[in-house]
Formats: sequence, C-alpha cells, structure tokens
Amino acid sequence: MEKFTLQAMAKINLGLDVVRRLENGYHEVRMIMQTVDLCDELTFEAAKEGICLSTDQDTLPADESNLVWKAAKLIMEQYGIAGGVKIELKKKIPMAAGLAGGSSDAAAVFHGMNRLFSLGMDEEEMKRLAVRIGADVPFCIVGGTMRSEGIGEILTPLPQMQGVHLVIARPDIAVSTKYVYENLHLERITRHPDMERTEAAMRAGDLHGMCCHMENILETVTEKAYPVIGQIKSRLKEQGALTALMSGSGPSVFGIFETQAQAAGACDVLRQEGAAKEVLTARFTARGCRDKVSSGGQGL
Repeated sequence: MEKFTLQAMAKINLGLDVVRRLENGYHEVRMIMQTVDLCDELTFEAAKEGICLSTDQDTLPADESNLVWKAAKLIMEQYGIAGGVKIELKKKIPMAAGLAGGSSDAAAVFHGMNRLFSLGMDEEEMKRLAVRIGADVPFCIVGGTMRSEGIGEILTPLPQMQGVHLVIARPDIAVSTKYVYENLHLERITRHPDMERTEAAMRAGDLHGMCCHMENILETVTEKAYPVIGQIKSRLKEQGALTALMSGSGPSVFGIFETQAQAAGACDVLRQEGAAKEVLTARFTARGCRDKVSSGGQGL
C-alpha cells in the first residue's frame, strides 16, 4: 500500500493592498505572494473508509473544522472516491501567524489525494476546487511568486528574486483577521502600496528596489493595535534587514537580508532578546508543495 509524505510550504506577502469591500463581505485585494521553505509535513495513506486525520498539536483540531479535513471531504465528494484516506499532519509552520499554514496544508491534500487515488487533476482543476476551501489555497497549490487579485484566486506568475534570506518572527499575540478587516477604513486611507513599482523592481532583479516599495496596508490596523509588530520590524532593520514587513493580517513579521550570515545573526539576536515567541530563518522557494525525500524536496 502506497504511503508518502509531502511538504506544504508557508507563504509571506511581499505586498498587500485592499481595493474595496465586496457586497458578499469579502474584500477585493491585490497582493504579491511568495512561498518560503518553512513547511508542514503531511503523510498520506489509503484507508478502508472515511477521513482519518491526526495531528501532532493538541491545540489543533483533527475534525471537520480543520482545512485538511475539509479539502479531503470535498475531493472525495467531487470524485466519488470509494474507501477512505489516512492523513498525518506534523506542524512546523507557526499557527494563526499570517503564514497560510492551514491553506498550505489544504493545498497539499489536493496534491496528495490526486496521487493516492490517481485522479488526474491538473493544477487548474485543483485551483478551481481549492477556492471553495479558502482564498489562499489556490496560490498554495502552485506556490512560487505570484500576483494575487480578486479575493486571492486570480494568479499571475512573477519572477522569483534570487539569493533572498529571511528572518520570520511571530510575537506572542493572537490577531483576528476579522478584526483587522473590519477596522480597515479604506475611505480614510490616502496612500496605497505602490505594487507596480514593487513588481517592476522584481522583474529587473533589483532586490533593493523591491524592498524600498514593499508595503502591507493591513499594518495600518494591526500595528496600531499591537505595537510589538512595529517594534519587531524596527529591530530587524537595526540588525541589517533591507526591509521588514508584516505578513497577511499578522502577527508574523519578516525581514529580508542579503546573506545567510546576516539572517542567522539577526535570528540569534531576536531569540536572545525574547523579541518574539518564535524566530526562524527561511528562504524563497519555487513550489507550494513537494515530496519529502532524504536529499531534499522535489517539486511536484
């Protein structure tokens, strides 16, 4: 019986703007999304019936409220799968951190069940179904570097910057995405992120130029409510980051460094200072999901 493990990659936002609130309660957004090599691991195996999900975190439910379970149920219903699936989830991406951990796990379910049951889904079919699970899931299906529009489901590939090193810091706070969007008053905002100049710098391979223009409009809400986010951004810049930005609606903050040594040094300093609950290093990666193999991941 086949059994295999996939790695589900986290994401950060290199830019995030909110265009308008839609009548259905969603928001029209424009974002630059980037997968990074911080990952969860999901192991798949066929079962006799139903969905058997287990996690290594006591605080993470393993029932129908989990996006992994929801994705598996949707696929089983859409493809009339006879039998069941066993999924073991090991969390390494910080939870509720603005890093799309749940969405990336759900995306891995599409890849995993597609292989396990020989469904023949291509990425377009996966993305079409995935948006029913969550707005970030279609991006996590593919990964890499993308402009994301609409509610997050309209994706346009962008060139990936090379040689980028990150420090990701998650403060010990809980941020409600609902609170952030409810308190984002677009009518009061006079300046939006310059996404065009950010993208132009990326196309030119200009890391410094990209960093000069990166902004997240949700910081206008989250940083005001939680000053620790601004404090971590400042500390990362003091340690040599070209820029520092909040990812998604927070609370994670990342800094961009030119060398691995700079990133490692800044990571050590923030850990020693207790600046955040979790401090990790990472790099950009070109895929949202990959096989776990002993010599490194291979893109699906």
